[in-house]
Amino acid sequence: MAHTDHQTMRRELRREIAGTIGLLTDEHDFRTMRRYRSFTFDDHSTYLRQVESVLRSRAAQGTHTTLALFDPEDYAVYCAETGLDPESHTSRTRFTAELASTGPTVPYDGRPLATLLPALVDEAVRQATWEYATTLLTRLGPCPTCGEDIGRAAFTRASDLLVRILDTAPPGDRHLVCSVSGPPDTLVSVLHGDQDAQGDTRLDEAEALEFTSVLALGLATRSPGGLVMRTSAPGTADQVYGWRMRTGAFEPLTASEVFDAYCTDAETGDLISPEPGVDYCEPPDLGEDRTGEGHHH
Repeated sequence: MAHTDHQTMRRELRREIAGTIGLLTDEHDFRTMRRYRSFTFDDHSTYLRQVESVLRSRAAQGTHTTLALFDPEDYAVYCAETGLDPESHTSRTRFTAELASTGPTVPYDGRPLATLLPALVDEAVRQATWEYATTLLTRLGPCPTCGEDIGRAAFTRASDLLVRILDTAPPGDRHLVCSVSGPPDTLVSVLHGDQDAQGDTRLDEAEALEFTSVLALGLATRSPGGLVMRTSAPGTADQVYGWRMRTGAFEPLTASEVFDAYCTDAETGDLISPEPGVDYCEPPDLGEDRTGEGHHH
């Protein structure tokens, strides 16, 4: 009996995959989906196991599958706006196909779902952060004195700073974190840049776009924030250094300020012992750092 059930479940799932599968990543979303009679799963972990076996069998047949984040609330809105029946498999397939072109996705590459789900959630957070930062930048409008678009000018300046930060960094893989304090929320963005054999830094385009938008927002709104860079290369100690953002200016942190930032627990304020094999240092000179740019806004 159980065998037939599993076969039925897989058949149900296959009907809803059109090169993309919309995943219910958490228990809450899964429970919300159960209000539809046509959604036949009653246990989240069983559902994830079945999804995984379908993905593996598709991969074995050489079929490429993309994973998207299925949000039941968004699905209900989509069905209401398009007049589709939310109980229909076809509606779910159409919604998932739409997700594939507009929403966060990760390719199924054979790794276990337990590894891929956090990557998919990270991707969703990154996209939401980027959309939020972009919206706020757009809302800033023109500068009252010179008429220049404040958001666009800040984005150009942030792009310029990012290029110079990467150009002046020591050789190796780069890990950058930018945080901008709200209101209403603190935005944090992470950018990874791995160096190839030619010494060029490879960046993920979407990650770089989101990172630049968050940095631009900090500069444009003159919010307090900071940017920390960590470089890692074989055979040498990791180097950590950074800058603070204050009233639209971008200022280097001293080695002891970087040490303090890294060796203090953000939640409790307690000291954390420094990592072995890490140098906390002052940042390289960014050259002609036009920190005064945008001050008249």
